[in-house]
Amino acid sequence: MRVGLISDVHANRPALEAVLEDMPDVDAVVHAGDVVGYGPFPSAVIELFRENDVVSIQGNHDRGVLGDFHDNFHEIPKSAALWTTDRLTDDELAYIESLPVERDLYGGKVKVVHGAPDKPNTYTYPEDFSADLLGEESVLVVGHTHVQAKSAFDAGVVVNPGSVGLPRDGDWRAGYAVLDVESATVDLRRVEYPKAETQAKVDEHGLPEALIDGLEHGELVFGRAKRSVTDSVE
Repeated sequence: MRVGLISDVHANRPALEAVLEDMPDVDAVVHAGDVVGYGPFPSAVIELFRENDVVSIQGNHDRGVLGDFHDNFHEIPKSAALWTTDRLTDDELAYIESLPVERDLYGGKVKVVHGAPDKPNTYTYPEDFSADLLGEESVLVVGHTHVQAKSAFDAGVVVNPGSVGLPRDGDWRAGYAVLDVESATVDLRRVEYPKAETQAKVDEHGLPEALIDGLEHGELVFGRAKRSVTDSVE
């Protein structure tokens, strides 16, 4: 069984469309949280998730759109979340609310979390990947950092497929991965998309200007070191 892994789409429709078009034939697409927040196409992205039967969990931005802001939620993502809330229908907000915080899939072989197991707002950077993160699953999928990486251990694999909508690892291209569930092997991939379309809509809607530069360079840091796991920003 092959599964497309995505994360942190952040309401970036052109990036999601490019990933879905570039992705090889898979049996399912699984998303590690943050369907919306930041980006200018929240309704269109929710529609694409539904049309493509994307299996998703909630990210911290999704909870922010529902009014649940964790400690130290930065003003830039908070303003984008409030903008998003005002534009989603009750049905779309109910969809976001229906998403679980974690999922165990494929007979327990794959676990999907946003930050870390039982710690949804914790940043798990590549240097934090370890066998200790793994439970009974053979593949742990994380998101939240927007940094694409994978590490294999005797106990299994930890993978962040990277951010579709707002990469933060210095590569602006949309990130995703393809997982072979049986062999627990992961192929990391990147694909270009028409970022200028997203940037123009960010500007048109008056969303935070920092997002335009972040989309351009694949980096978005709000006055803090990327490595920090104590600052709960996005």
